Amino acid sequence: MSLLPFARPVPLCVLRSGAEPRAEHGHDPDRFVEIGSLTKVLTGTALVRMAAAGLLDVDDPVERWLPAAPPSGITLRHLADHTSGLPRLPPALGPRRDPYAPFTAEALGATLPRLDRLATRPAGEGTEYSNLGYAVLGAALAAAARQPYPDLLRAHVLEPLGVADAVAVTPPESRALRARGLLGRVRGSWTMDGAILPAGGLWATPRALAAVVRGLLVERALGEPALSWQTAGDIRWHNGATRHASAFAGAVTGSGEWVLVHRLGGSPEETDRIGAALLTGRA
Repeated sequence: MSLLPFARPVPLCVLRSGAEPRAEHGHDPDRFVEIGSLTKVLTGTALVRMAAAGLLDVDDPVERWLPAAPPSGITLRHLADHTSGLPRLPPALGPRRDPYAPFTAEALGATLPRLDRLATRPAGEGTEYSNLGYAVLGAALAAAARQPYPDLLRAHVLEPLGVADAVAVTPPESRALRARGLLGRVRGSWTMDGAILPAGGLWATPRALAAVVRGLLVERALGEPALSWQTAGDIRWHNGATRHASAFAGAVTGSGEWVLVHRLGGSPEETDRIGAALLTGRA
């Protein structure tokens, strides 16, 4: 007997230009949710903000800030725009219930001396989306700022955007919103507060994420959008997915149109489809 007719509806939250927030099936624009790789646009923005403040240069080699890394030709820019040649995942991570839990700061430290050997191609010679690259970038930013990643992100990005209290590594449990299974039980999250944090471990409220999208892509409150954003014609966008959450954010350059979609459960591909359709007027 199929259980599909009794599948739990997917909680959905949509915020977009010119419309009131829409939340369905138990979602809430003011509760904290996992944002996955949308964390990368915040990390990339921290890079350009720190460069503007004279704390580093986007073309600094990785080994300038992380001396354990050998000379490899990889720069901070390469890490930010996914042209470092580093693989998608840190070494020794594979399919498991909690894949990022073993990737601690110590594990990253043990990986740095092998960066040149881990790269699948010379830096700058091709694009390969890399969570490992963003973990290394976050560590380099922390070394340059002489602050932990959450502190530098708050100072250089979150406070200027006015969302510092609505983005967190560990949200207040009373305000955390998680996916639920068929029988209503909360589904477990991946552990992403270690070295992988700058690549995809943050939580935020959808309302705060909407302010980030509007501030970075429409108002350009912190300057030109960071290298982290993906481009498709006149659209800048990024998505994110964790074990049971997915998000899509984007804006049409010069039009003022923007969108933020977040879902708890369901496929990340469907979240992307919803966001792209809303942004292009095909919804």
